Amino acid sequence: MKQFKALEKALNYKFKQDDLIIEALTHKSYKKPYNNERLEFLGDAVLDLIVGEYLFQKFPTENEGVLSKIRASLVNEKGFTTLAKSIDLGDSLLISSAEENNCGRTKPSLLSNAFEAVIGAIYLESGLATASQIAIHLIESSYHTIDLNSLSKDFKTTLQELTQADFGETPNYKLVKAFGPDHKKEFEIAVELQHKIVATAIGRSKKEAQQRAAEIALKTLRGEL
Repeated sequence: MKQFKALEKALNYKFKQDDLIIEALTHKSYKKPYNNERLEFLGDAVLDLIVGEYLFQKFPTENEGVLSKIRASLVNEKGFTTLAKSIDLGDSLLISSAEENNCGRTKPSLLSNAFEAVIGAIYLESGLATASQIAIHLIESSYHTIDLNSLSKDFKTTLQELTQADFGETPNYKLVKAFGPDHKKEFEIAVELQHKIVATAIGRSKKEAQQRAAEIALKTLRGEL
């Protein structure tokens, strides 16, 4: 299919099974008997292993705690969205017209999930070594520096320092709602300052949602949004 050509070029990989890559690119809104959620599930596990082994080899003297923090900074919705955008994955997604009108091709959740699904498909077709080679190349191309200081930006600490200096108080984080199945639950967190909500964000864990909300709050308070 023509729509695969640009993606294959960006990945430097030729898909062997059209049915498999079509499934990987198909969002549930497309109303087909299949979608990319199963491949996403597989790709998530594959990427966790790929990045874990990569960091294990790259940082032979770092302890488990540091390696876990670096991996957590790469293996998340934001990290996978960055990699998806580097290959213009949004252009290849199969989504409904409603999702299209709702800017679905640029939604972080759709891009992240589809990237996981594509890696899952490559893993099934060509094995772990090929999937690893492709994923690591994209990571190294997308991040100039891979270490704890450059990747693990603690937005909550920065926000707390800012609000204590400017307002004499610390922000509160409140759970707005949790949604999704147990194996794939997401959380919406609000940041409250001086009894007003200054930002909200969604993440796959409460911690991730808090960090994302803190980042948005920082940009808001600094006048960057």
